Amino acid sequence: MATPRILLVDDDSGAIHVLARILGGNASLSVATNGPDALRVAAEVVPDLILLDAEMPEMSGFEVCRALEATPELAHIPVIFVTSHKDEAFEVAGFDAGAVDFITKPVNPRLVAVRVENQLRVKSKTAPVVYRLHEPPNREKLIALKDYLSTFGRKLALGQVITPGLFNRMRLDQALEREWRRAHRSGQPLSLVMLDVDHFKRFNDHYGHPEGDRCLQAVAGVLKQLCRRPADLAGRFGGEEFALLLPDTDDAGAEHMAQLVLQEVQAMALEHADSPTATTVTVSVGLATWLPVRGPRAPLTSMDPAAGIAALLDEADRGLYRAKREGRARACWADRPCRQEAS
Repeated sequence: MATPRILLVDDDSGAIHVLARILGGNASLSVATNGPDALRVAAEVVPDLILLDAEMPEMSGFEVCRALEATPELAHIPVIFVTSHKDEAFEVAGFDAGAVDFITKPVNPRLVAVRVENQLRVKSKTAPVVYRLHEPPNREKLIALKDYLSTFGRKLALGQVITPGLFNRMRLDQALEREWRRAHRSGQPLSLVMLDVDHFKRFNDHYGHPEGDRCLQAVAGVLKQLCRRPADLAGRFGGEEFALLLPDTDDAGAEHMAQLVLQEVQAMALEHADSPTATTVTVSVGLATWLPVRGPRAPLTSMDPAAGIAALLDEADRGLYRAKREGRARACWADRPCRQEAS
């Protein structure tokens, strides 16, 4: 079993020494004493876990955590906040920033060991292998949270270079749960946009599988470019199906994003001579928005995460099915009129 890599971040050298004594015998430790150094070291060593002081000058632990979340290469790393605060509001703010757990100061050695072991165990089950994403493409390696096809982009016949790097289904599932819990706590909406390349089997049959791969890479490039906010996440569910996860986005925002997807895919003008829908590649889009319900009859804490996530996925999938049933090349909710982008 590989030795876990843990990054300790604290502006108090004494606190780092205490944690190092507790963890040093069973882990490879790296140290940073401020936020910018923490981000630099994290990018260099890609640790399995970060223990992060929440209160530091220049750049707080909250800011460091958000910066990690906004960096695809580092977003998968679990963060445990180390803090002297014990109030609920502080913990909620920490979870909203992306932390997975808390350790209170002065630290209890046994609790530190248990909490660290627990997070390492969870990580080993969800992402057993994560390679640095700036390494050269190597077909013998798998990047556990990246979709292989869209990660290593190639030039298209039309001379366009596609921006690589969508996440895979594993990462989408992890992000869905994290963002659902965050929406559950904050009361903010969470939207999901699912899309499918129309008549993709016909495209493969007509042009061949290499061109089919390039088609998927082109769509992946569009989605990646549309994810302009750090929290937005684009991924590939599998086959020709993709998804956009949009935190803090209501139904109007989700519909706006869906229309942008339709427009940008259409603007690629990628030929699809065997499509019954259009002469170029198009996509069908399904939308869903989940909004936590507050009140005595439906308290915010009453919905099970698995049920909430399943309902969001099911609604988006029903919207996608409806878009296909009503003619494709359009965006649909499960229970509202569809919108088709004008050609």
